[in-house]
Amino acid sequence: MRLVIKEPVERTGRPYARRWWALLVLCLSLLIIVMANTALTVAAPDMTRDLGLSSADLQWVIDGYTVPYAALMLLLGAIGDKYSRRGALVLGLLVFAGGSVFGYLADSSDTVIAARAVMGVGAALIMPATLSLLAATFPRAERAKAITLWTATAGLAIAAGPVVAGALLKDHGWASTFLINVPIATVALVAAFVLVPPSKAGHHDRIDYVGGLLSVVWVGALVFMIIEGPHFGWDAKAITAAIVAGAGLLAFVLWELRHPRPILDVRRFTNRRFAGANLAVALFFLAVFGAFYYLTQHLQFVLGYDALATGVRMLPLAGAVFVGSALTGYLTPRVGMKWTVSAGMVGGTVALALLTQVDASSAYGDLVAPLVILGLAIGLALSPCTDAIMGAFPESELGVGGAVNDTSLELGGSLGIAILGSLLATSYSDHLSDATTGSKLPASALATAQDSVGAGYAVAQGIGDKARQLATQAAQATDPQQAAQLKAQAGQLAQGAQQMKDAVGASFADAVAHTSLIGAVILGVGTLVVALLLPRGNKANAMAELVTEETKETDKANERATVG
Repeated sequence: MRLVIKEPVERTGRPYARRWWALLVLCLSLLIIVMANTALTVAAPDMTRDLGLSSADLQWVIDGYTVPYAALMLLLGAIGDKYSRRGALVLGLLVFAGGSVFGYLADSSDTVIAARAVMGVGAALIMPATLSLLAATFPRAERAKAITLWTATAGLAIAAGPVVAGALLKDHGWASTFLINVPIATVALVAAFVLVPPSKAGHHDRIDYVGGLLSVVWVGALVFMIIEGPHFGWDAKAITAAIVAGAGLLAFVLWELRHPRPILDVRRFTNRRFAGANLAVALFFLAVFGAFYYLTQHLQFVLGYDALATGVRMLPLAGAVFVGSALTGYLTPRVGMKWTVSAGMVGGTVALALLTQVDASSAYGDLVAPLVILGLAIGLALSPCTDAIMGAFPESELGVGGAVNDTSLELGGSLGIAILGSLLATSYSDHLSDATTGSKLPASALATAQDSVGAGYAVAQGIGDKARQLATQAAQATDPQQAAQLKAQAGQLAQGAQQMKDAVGASFADAVAHTSLIGAVILGVGTLVVALLLPRGNKANAMAELVTEETKETDKANERATVG
């Protein structure tokens, strides 16, 4: 006779008494996952200088985390459902903390990328576990509120990462930013045993490992293609990844349609509420991650803020996420998710549209309104979507539900950085080429400056340093004619350095405006599609009701088996 461990809410008939403390542990776990990426954005310049990273190296330092994170979530979410959701959370925190320590000790691009990959595996365990434990611990009446707080934590982490990393970089090297995660992971790890209840699925069916491995193949190949193609060109690696992703997705769908207990019932995507919520999450984070990618660069390079000041200036976004989350908690039960999600996506589109007005004369004040509107939009849209996605899965598949939500988020974010990042780079290069046409600067310097905004300012600084050296030599020269020649050359170089600096700033500002326009168009069209997909009303859809009935029948069967 084998005892079936059921959800805390169902086992006692009453909500888990310490569920809000448990939510704090889950939110702390979520915090470090998001901060791992946002903190890196401000540490990247120091890391590039210290390790001599190429643009390709830096890209894979960022995305070495993303590939295992996105690819493994579905399989690891299912494993957590079957064996232990709390166990998956604890193991994930251990792996994540270990990867962070590895990153702190790393001394080359390869070891940093490897450390980030280890952290990605830990994140793939943690992320679906946080949502599945949340859904299993809270009764349905409180679940939307709990998810709203979970979402608000993600918004806080977006701004907290750069602030904390910037404070560390004042007195420490880039490696210290990896250690941000360790104390938080340690506290969450200990608290998980004390405050988070054990949870796993009520049934003991075998996991669909073939479907899980196919999901790893096609999602991993897709993310690799998204990263490799736009940034490094559509060479054999990118094309092969695209073919593998397409073939893997087709094989995954066909296998799941035929399997009696699929790891993910792909028929759920025929439901408008479920499909619309996933599309909204993906599109929204395409815009959010893309905008965050270029706004942090604009604040650091063009406006000249250091890492800490950049993080502080992203705080309006985090505060607005909390306000938006409070609004959606009030509005969604009254008007339905269709309207709050659509309003959030419209707000995101408006924020990007405002960023099209950025130019060379723009100051930080011109960015505050877009940041606030974007934060409000995140708070309005994300919680109802997450609630809808999680509500489409029975209690026995909450880990898979969390993985689906998080995979949509991560794929959208990867697409945002890849598509909008690639457009940004191309637009910046084209604008700088036009701005420096007819310049007397060396062609090699101009080519280097077109690589990135950081490289452009480095070229300008190098020219300025050379001008100062010539000016010093002119002051020390004893021959008046030689002194005059050196002084004239120094003046020309100083003028060229200033022209280059102005051209780089103006070109990047124009690139931000152009990229924001494309992002606004993508999100605007996506808003219309999502609005058409999402059904009216605020009642649960037929699929959610069917899932509830399936869960009741499964639970009754498990209870009969246990008694027997």
